[in-house]
Amino acid sequence: MPPRLAGLARSLPLKPLPSSISTLSPFLLPFLHPPTRCASILSDLRDNPGAFRRKRRLGRGPSSGKGKTSGRGHKGQKQHGKVPAGFNGGQTPDEVVHGKHGFKNNFATRLHSLNISKINSWISQSRLDPTRPITIKELCQSRCISNVKDGVKLLSKGSEELKTPINVIVSRASAQAIAAIEAAGGSVTTRYYTNYAIRQICAGKMDPVNSLQSALPRQDGEGVVEQRRYLYRLPDPTSRKDIEYYRDPAHRGYLSHLVPEGHGPSLFFKTPGTGHKVEKSTAKSKEKASENRIW
Repeated sequence: MPPRLAGLARSLPLKPLPSSISTLSPFLLPFLHPPTRCASILSDLRDNPGAFRRKRRLGRGPSSGKGKTSGRGHKGQKQHGKVPAGFNGGQTPDEVVHGKHGFKNNFATRLHSLNISKINSWISQSRLDPTRPITIKELCQSRCISNVKDGVKLLSKGSEELKTPINVIVSRASAQAIAAIEAAGGSVTTRYYTNYAIRQICAGKMDPVNSLQSALPRQDGEGVVEQRRYLYRLPDPTSRKDIEYYRDPAHRGYLSHLVPEGHGPSLFFKTPGTGHKVEKSTAKSKEKASENRIW
């Protein structure tokens, strides 16, 4: 193994510095004696843990767990070769006998339905605190919902049992659920979530309520209330369909504060009477135009 440069540097005597730079020696010392490193640094190079995975060796004895049949089982077509997907052993495929019906919408929003009756039951069991906002984080931590994909939709089943005012923040809510909660003295806010955002919110790495386009935080006499810092930022909608939904005050969207008074939530259709009036050309305007001509 090659010798250590640091050990050699200690064994060699250091030359005394000139008296002219003795006053600047504390500043020039790092440049006069650069840091040394191990001469055998190449022997210490290796991948990060988990960066390299060894290839699975098949048919190398029973101790490996993949010996003899190499994990394919005994005999048959699946051991000797490959079987096409949906192959029924020569029988007429089901899609030929019954035909293909319907389709799978890959762009559908998978919302978890949540009824008011379940929230009321969790409050009566002291598993949810009605004095604090009920967000997706509180619902997941209390096991009121599970396996949430793209969001939560609030429904009105059991709304006649609700007597406690609650503040709920979910992805979407039905009109009956909004009316029932507001009749009890509570409030409903719908805001945009993604599958990734829900996972980070449940892990405590993302704010479940506030984002860049949310309403400004409340202010006290001394100024804006300081909020907790999170590792990731909650996203806002980018598609027109989602933006228009959360701009609608009827849906109690969190972007309704961006809609001017008298305007609708649509980004394309304008409310009648709110656009700019186009002046028609008259005789006076033509005379003014003729006066401004150079030739």
